[in-house]
Amino acid sequence: MSTTYERAGRVRTEGSKPTLSTPQKLMVFVLSMALFGLANIILEIIPDVSLGPIDVSVSYFVFVPLTMVALFSPFWAALGAPLGEIVFVDLLMGDFSGLAEIEGFFQMFLALFIAGSLIRDPRSKTQIWVGAIMVVVIDKFLSAAVDLTKVWVGLEDAEYVEGLPESMLAIESIGFGVDIVISGILFGAIPAMWLIPALHGKIEPLMGMRPRVPGEPIPGEAPRAGWFVVVAVAIAIGSAFFAFLESWDVEIGVFEPEFLEQYGMSFLWVGVGAIVLTTIIAFVAYRIGIRDKNTDQQVDNNDKVDA
Repeated sequence: MSTTYERAGRVRTEGSKPTLSTPQKLMVFVLSMALFGLANIILEIIPDVSLGPIDVSVSYFVFVPLTMVALFSPFWAALGAPLGEIVFVDLLMGDFSGLAEIEGFFQMFLALFIAGSLIRDPRSKTQIWVGAIMVVVIDKFLSAAVDLTKVWVGLEDAEYVEGLPESMLAIESIGFGVDIVISGILFGAIPAMWLIPALHGKIEPLMGMRPRVPGEPIPGEAPRAGWFVVVAVAIAIGSAFFAFLESWDVEIGVFEPEFLEQYGMSFLWVGVGAIVLTTIIAFVAYRIGIRDKNTDQQVDNNDKVDA
């Protein structure tokens, strides 16, 4: 192991498995929220483009949350990213669908959690490409499966192309491929394969964390066990249930005043301000937590010396 990594901060350990302190988990969680929320605010400025029933716009900037799950704890980064979109974009911009938002949260969390756990070496461009495409594949596959199920059980009417039988499946397949190319490759793997190796080993020590090293356990990685597969399937099914609530016109917690339509695009600065404020508060809490932790350790060491 290089001297750089030996001096890059220490992760607490329990036996041979590294863990993160509570302040570190909080900082990763909030930073992931803030960055993905900011990325989605930027997407609000970019106009959507559609070719008939096919949407060819950018769904999300995959490289932003992928960088977080590739460098830090996959679990806490994956948990924070979709929540950032819900809080800083959907809720603050006045387009919150209530319980129906849980569908997208579950799907994106699962996609990022698995993708981040697959990137064992942040310097490997191959693993980064696999991770970026995996995010879109998992998220959009689950979303397409839910849409097809809604049509199959008669909850929604299908958008058919005239003269093309069973075109709902064709539309979903084409949209799936477009999302992989645009979100997974153009705005995912290509920028991420430069950004992640560039930040690896430089940003982790700022939060007292050790950079990810191939062959070592990753704090907060997805378990390699059969029960995790069962849990992942349960999460996928759970996301479909919340999507069905919207089709059943069950509107719980819906908040849709459409602030952007009322006040214009300048209202996006409200979301940016909320992101900055949340990040500052989290950073202050992180510094206080680290300071208290160091103080407690110093007291313990002094007590051992006196004993």
